[in-house]
Amino acid sequence: MKFICERNILLKEIAIAQEIIASKNVISILSNIYLEAANDSLTIKATDMKVNFETKVPVTVLEPGPATVFGEKFLGILGSVPEGEMEFEYKDNKVKIKTSVKKVNFQLKSMSFDKYPEFPVSGAEYFEIPVKNFKEMINQTVFAVSDDETRYFMNGVFLEKTEGKIVMVATDGRRLAFAEKEANDIDDFSGIIIPPKILNVVLKRSGDEGLIAVSVTDKIIFIRFGSYNLSSVLLEGQFPNYRRVIPEEQDKSLVVNRVEMLEALRRVSLLVEQKSHRIYMGFKPGVMEIFSEEGEIGEAREDIPCRYDGEEMTLALNYRYIEDPFKVISSDEICIRFTEPSKAITIAPIPKTDFFHIVMPMQS
Repeated sequence: MKFICERNILLKEIAIAQEIIASKNVISILSNIYLEAANDSLTIKATDMKVNFETKVPVTVLEPGPATVFGEKFLGILGSVPEGEMEFEYKDNKVKIKTSVKKVNFQLKSMSFDKYPEFPVSGAEYFEIPVKNFKEMINQTVFAVSDDETRYFMNGVFLEKTEGKIVMVATDGRRLAFAEKEANDIDDFSGIIIPPKILNVVLKRSGDEGLIAVSVTDKIIFIRFGSYNLSSVLLEGQFPNYRRVIPEEQDKSLVVNRVEMLEALRRVSLLVEQKSHRIYMGFKPGVMEIFSEEGEIGEAREDIPCRYDGEEMTLALNYRYIEDPFKVISSDEICIRFTEPSKAITIAPIPKTDFFHIVMPMQS
């Protein structure tokens, strides 16, 4: 195999491939990236045996053929050399790399490409959804995934198509993030649990125009956009009945400026108790008071204006569970709905749209 390629084009794709690889320091076939030059293009593959990544980039092929290369060192080499054309050659189980701008040569040992895992192929039909919608749903939910490995069924984002809408939900048991989009032209499918790794690749690497294609089988999800083909093994287990968590009615609400709230949270959290991350939000007509206490070190308090005309009330909350939704919502104003200090609160943008966030209060 021998080809010539622009450094910047290859660097971007190898960086994505390296994100997929699980074992960055152990030299095994899974720490390698698969390369195959043919027909003036280079196929790039990476896998951790659960998430698979494949793309193609334009290159000048001098000798077609496959090879594998240790991903971490390959990425480091690409990141260290100047922009310009680079020549890559695989010969005698070694990959030789030359730059055109400076007389720099690298040589990496290669592992047999015959040992590289085969990627699965979907036997189900793909459906399409605007990539902008799909990304917004991921952005509004993926941060709420649980990292508790004993509750593995909450370690991913739940996706289902029901009642003319495609729905994404994530929860860690103390908060819930919900997003939905109209999808009347997509056939209903049973709920699946998607590991966040593949969704984060979509979120970071897809554009905002065009469509994204998705295919769902019993155990694998396949996603295509642009030149990328991704697939991931699904998580097994029964996702919680999220609809039971959504409050049917909340009789109190206030409206606050998103940026003012984020800035106040950032300041008050400087003196938050590090284990519980507990802050207090006090409501009275026209004013929200946010305050925190950190043992014997001190406390922080800040008042910000809000639109509220109900009775005075104070809620204890994990500040991160409030901050995360405020970071991903883009509207200028946000509505917080609630009933009493021990019941869930709902955070949603103004004007109302097709996503919201639910947070359970803490004990005062």
